[in-house]
Amino acid sequence: MSHNLLAGKVGIISGALNSQSIAWKVAQKAHAEGARIVLTNAPLAMRMGEIKALAAEIDAPIIPADATSMEELGTLFTEAQAHFGGKIDFVLHSIGMSANIRKGKSYGDLDYKFFQQTLDVSALSFHKMMAVAEKQDALNEWASIVGLSYIAAQRAFLDYTDMSQAKAVLESIARSYGQRLGSLKKVRVNTISQSPTKTTAGTGISGFNAFYEYADKMAPLGNAPAEACADYCVSLFSDLTRFVTMQNLMHDGGFSSVGISEAIVDAITKASAESAQ
Repeated sequence: MSHNLLAGKVGIISGALNSQSIAWKVAQKAHAEGARIVLTNAPLAMRMGEIKALAAEIDAPIIPADATSMEELGTLFTEAQAHFGGKIDFVLHSIGMSANIRKGKSYGDLDYKFFQQTLDVSALSFHKMMAVAEKQDALNEWASIVGLSYIAAQRAFLDYTDMSQAKAVLESIARSYGQRLGSLKKVRVNTISQSPTKTTAGTGISGFNAFYEYADKMAPLGNAPAEACADYCVSLFSDLTRFVTMQNLMHDGGFSSVGISEAIVDAITKASAESAQ
């Protein structure tokens, strides 16, 4: 049910690859709440994905942009403002890629060129987006910028390798740029630390199913689904959260606050009993 939380607002949503993507669901929810949207993704991701179907569903133009390119981001923000006839109210950064993970590199055997690429695509692109928006004065007062993160920014997770560092940098950028944009123009910048989610990117990580099941057993509410994350993003885009900024907001069903759960104790007890037989 729509509450028109974003009526009259306009925004840019990046990273919608297919219907499993969190960004895809954010675009659908934002549209349902009254927002007008521009979709963007890297040209390669657009060829791999299904973004044209989403664009038709929500009547949104697609402006291709490599988020590591200041020139292409400049074109994105210029053309988005021309399309909307004014400045922007919200931006979603949902971009992440690691060639080290794709190629199964262990943490002790990372390719450093790939590592730098991971940081550039997955974290520095967040800074570049905001730098371009600032230089163009493209954001309305009280605009909201949200980046999607993961708890591996604070904790060690096997096989998440260099994406852990990328998420840590992403969250740090949100704090530093949140301070700057808040002072300059009352713009909010936050990250959402989302539960393991069965997206194309998530399931590409070795051992993802174990990540997912463990978190689901640990979290009192279970893993937060992509649809719920989209609702949370909409709340941060809305005027209801005007004074929330520079935060890394946990959206994980309580996982981050639990030491051990009954479900995990039961599973370990059962496994120990079976191994003793």
